[in-house]
Amino acid sequence: MEKIGVGIIGCGNISEAYLRLAPSFKALEVRAVADINMDAAKARADQFGVRAETVDDLLAASDIDVIVNLTIPAAHFELTRRILEAGKHAYSEKPFVLTLDEAETLRTLADAKGLRVGSAPDTFLGGAHQQARAIIDDGTIGRIIGGTCHVMNHGMEHWHPNPDFFYQPGAGPVLDLGPYYVTNLIQLIGPVKTVAAMTSATFPERTIANGAREGETVPVDTPTNIHALLEFENGAIVTLGSSWDVHAHEHNNMELYGADGSLKVPDPNFFNGQLAQSGAEAEFTDVAAWDHPFGVVNQDKDRANYRCAGLADMATAIAEGRPHRCSLELATHAVEVMTTILRAGQERRFIDMTTTCERPAPLSPDEARALLA
Repeated sequence: MEKIGVGIIGCGNISEAYLRLAPSFKALEVRAVADINMDAAKARADQFGVRAETVDDLLAASDIDVIVNLTIPAAHFELTRRILEAGKHAYSEKPFVLTLDEAETLRTLADAKGLRVGSAPDTFLGGAHQQARAIIDDGTIGRIIGGTCHVMNHGMEHWHPNPDFFYQPGAGPVLDLGPYYVTNLIQLIGPVKTVAAMTSATFPERTIANGAREGETVPVDTPTNIHALLEFENGAIVTLGSSWDVHAHEHNNMELYGADGSLKVPDPNFFNGQLAQSGAEAEFTDVAAWDHPFGVVNQDKDRANYRCAGLADMATAIAEGRPHRCSLELATHAVEVMTTILRAGQERRFIDMTTTCERPAPLSPDEARALLA
């Protein structure tokens, strides 16, 4: 198939992964990058042999079909709106937007212009998570009736040189790491019906522990310790613990409990990991990994990283005239779940969802192979 011309706006840490991995997918060709800081854009462009553009010039570039929005969360909506107004398809890093009004504005604009909008995370397309989907869809453990998820550590200031935005509204553990967990739950179980939560911000400021700003403090203006209940449309009830106030714990990343057995699902922040399954005897045994290309280790000694899979699937879906998996509807529903968790914690009550979505289509090993170069 003909390659789709890709531009990237935002040349921070995450842009390196997109630029490095995009050539792995036959539908993608990154042609230019842009940033409000032209020095950052030129550095990334020189590193990967692409053009450096101003943001305005990239929006107007005739050889760019889709633009990837890698700016900070607070800028996602406005830039994605500009991308669509420029007549380009848009693909955003997570979280897609920060309010439902923003999502609806983008949906209306995209529909009017006949354009696609996609959003990370795409880790749910990884080999381990698609194998979990197959196990659930096969009925091996029965109807999912409950589960637990835990994404807990002691914050981003220990490794990120500029962690300020992680502790501002629009970030925090729910909106920064929650998209991986919530999106994977939706693809495994289905849409969410109701949420409840309790939240707090334990520490009023954080101290940067690395880089040029080591020792500086940053203020905390968003909850960092969140405990939520999610009721799904199929009746399942899942507990979600999301915290940057925890030094150590022994919870599994994700466990799902079916009528006939249970399933341990690895960290949805990554494409691979070890699945474990139990039957009625209630003892977990490891599940042998199936032959899925997005579970093959390609980074460090044990990680599979296929970032751009969702973008490649969207580019292929545009050519094939089918829905793409990392869809606007999926991202919008996940955003509502996460923002409503924060609202429920603030208001200390149960809140029903106003959006829903279809589970994204599973991605079989053969379909994944077809996306690769």
